[in-house]
Amino acid sequence: MMIEITEADAANELMRLARQIAKHNRLYHAEDAPEISDAEYDALVRRNAELEAAFPHLIRPDSPSAQVGHEVASSPLRKVAHEVRMMSLDNAFTDDEVEDFVARVRRFLALPEGAEVVMTAEDKIDGLSCSLRYENGRLVRAATRGDGQVGEDVTANVAHIADIPQELKGAGLFDIPAVFEIRGEVYMSKADFLALNTRQAETGDKIFANPRNAAAGSLRQKDASVTAARPLRFLAHGWGAASEVPAATQFEMMRKIADWGVPVSPLLVRCSSAAEMVAHYRSIGAQRADLPYDIDGVVYKVDRLDWQERLGFVAKAPRWGIAHKFPAEQAETTLEAIDIQVGRTGKLTPVGRLKPVLVGGVTVTNVTLHNRDEIGRLGLRVGDRIVLQRAGDVIPQVVENLTRDEPRDPYRFPDHCPECQSEAVAEEGEVDVRCTGGLICPAQRVERLKHFVSRAALDIEGLGEKTIIEFFQLGWLESPADIFRLRKRRSDIVGREGWKDKSVDNLLAAIEAKREPDAARLLFGLGIRHVGAVTARDLMKRFVTLPALGDAAIAAREGGDATAELLSIEGVGPVVVEALGDFFHEPHNIAVWEDLLSEVSPPPYVVETKDSAVAGKTIVFTGKLETMSRDEAKAQAEALGARAAGSVSAKTDLVVAGPGAGSKLKQAAALGIEVIDEAAWAEIVKAAG
Repeated sequence: MMIEITEADAANELMRLARQIAKHNRLYHAEDAPEISDAEYDALVRRNAELEAAFPHLIRPDSPSAQVGHEVASSPLRKVAHEVRMMSLDNAFTDDEVEDFVARVRRFLALPEGAEVVMTAEDKIDGLSCSLRYENGRLVRAATRGDGQVGEDVTANVAHIADIPQELKGAGLFDIPAVFEIRGEVYMSKADFLALNTRQAETGDKIFANPRNAAAGSLRQKDASVTAARPLRFLAHGWGAASEVPAATQFEMMRKIADWGVPVSPLLVRCSSAAEMVAHYRSIGAQRADLPYDIDGVVYKVDRLDWQERLGFVAKAPRWGIAHKFPAEQAETTLEAIDIQVGRTGKLTPVGRLKPVLVGGVTVTNVTLHNRDEIGRLGLRVGDRIVLQRAGDVIPQVVENLTRDEPRDPYRFPDHCPECQSEAVAEEGEVDVRCTGGLICPAQRVERLKHFVSRAALDIEGLGEKTIIEFFQLGWLESPADIFRLRKRRSDIVGREGWKDKSVDNLLAAIEAKREPDAARLLFGLGIRHVGAVTARDLMKRFVTLPALGDAAIAAREGGDATAELLSIEGVGPVVVEALGDFFHEPHNIAVWEDLLSEVSPPPYVVETKDSAVAGKTIVFTGKLETMSRDEAKAQAEALGARAAGSVSAKTDLVVAGPGAGSKLKQAAALGIEVIDEAAWAEIVKAAG
């Protein structure tokens, strides 16, 4: 889909999304206290994916697309590592996206057009992921997903779940592997959930928000007797570590798991086309209200296990599976006010304050209205009745104004900053209105300081939003360098509300630990427009030190070789070069830069690569590959630390040529670039393990 947003705003939105998604991951996976529904969470993730696809050079080090779950919270439960990582699933929201998924599988496997790709389809339980490890047919350990790599040991707790056998049926027979981890969802039925909340209310105990929360809170108990008193169930949907897999397909393996005495979904079927998959989705959706448990979609998986192995994984999800989610709910409410927030780059963002409304089980009170044009498009005014949706490109979202035809004065977007009263204007070609006050605007200074210490930038623990605002209002923080001078204010900080000797010393120690920060993180943290985390890394790969980059950016104001050098960096275009030049053209920015570098000493930037023969190299695949698809070959290259490019240039290190290679092969020969065939590439992959 078309993304109508500037690169700078995309970077800002990706930063906000990373923070939001990380927060909601923590609340959902680690604390069992989600503040938003699954539909809203899915929409946040979807928006992040769309922006990353449109601006791949802005992908952040803390991108949610590379995260699974959340690290387990401080808890009396013992942490355990998963032998095989527990992954999540990518999502589809439309029939077309399901068809695209099947087409991607077919392309990746280099199957002919129209070749049958059999999938399994089953309802997606809204529960708590759990892995059950059986050795010689006996349950030896149960663990929650946690962050996908480390979960919590809940072995004693699952002993009280009737659906989970302590010993598999037929244990000792030849078809039960010596080691087999069954994975699925611990859940609570709708009827049991209502009965539990009734009992909780009668005794004055905690009321659970939904069955998923109740199941998670019941399973993750130090005292297993609490779990025993809660009516938990389990449905298997797959497996993890296994000494062997005694089946050739997903469907056959799930049937075996059921034969061993572990419940699987009664709605699990095989489908031989996208049309059959969508038909089963519709069928399950029609039954959704009458099912005994909550579901939020349908999961499709490639049936053949040898194909699953070939397809492999992306950062956090398998290529061979996807979740087809149900659409979000909508509700009507009243727009009671429009407030203006000023961001780090001076952008004025309108936020709608709503009469509280329940949508999908969560109360919504605020909605972003994006910009002046969006307000005009919807004809929004204070007092309008609106239709709100908690899914889509941005969440929450106004999808309709029900009273736009009522005769009332239109909303007037401010032409001055509400924080510093500087003029607010939209630059030519941009829809966003920005404050022209720059660093004299307190809102921008505070937002820039918050960005500087954020996780993707310097990541200074203990220096959160509340503290930055407090210290800014006291006049202690005006610029990033002031952070490193806070040690001189130790006696002033101690004794303020919430600050003790230990907490102050912890904060100062965290600051001192960043005296030699990663140069790319520091550059990103300065908040230069159009310089996202990825662009910052690309710049530092070329210039190695920050002073060298600063000199190049200043020189680029005059054009010539300095500009050409910047433009030669992959991912750096004229917009970035202009933004760097503008930043270093302002005397106050140079003062901030020099002041900061007088306090910190970033070491020369070094890029770490995987240990393989092609790590760090640029590879081009051309011609017809006979043993794999082009996508599969590129995935192999990236897994070995190489970069797969689409065209041959002087930057290319290696060309892998199959039959029918044409102009790219000729260009490689002209440039003297090494060329190998598919068999030689396979040997490189094999040697890397």
